Amino acid sequence: MSVQQEARGVAVDGDLEVWIDQDLCTGDGICAQYAPEVFELDIDGLAYVKSAEDELLQEPGATTRVPLPLLKDVADSAKECPGDCIHVRRVTDRVEVYGPDAE
Repeated sequence: MSVQQEARGVAVDGDLEVWIDQDLCTGDGICAQYAPEVFELDIDGLAYVKSAEDELLQEPGATTRVPLPLLKDVADSAKECPGDCIHVRRVTDRVEVYGPDAE
């Protein structure tokens, strides 16, 4: 299975983006351990995504692109998150491919 295929065998077409629902975040920091280039805990103890320029994006629902080399780490973050608050979706049609709303 290629890196560009979703773990359940569904092809991932195009770019992916990730966002965190801070209302569900438990602050465990697992995401920041898996992919510190994409996730970071803020002073409030919650996880947020970071921009490509390493800026913490604190607006509710803020998204950032998932760099292809980090796809496995970001997907693992979504799978292991105890708060089920990490959402990875295709940019083109906004279909969630990893996270609590993935089919």
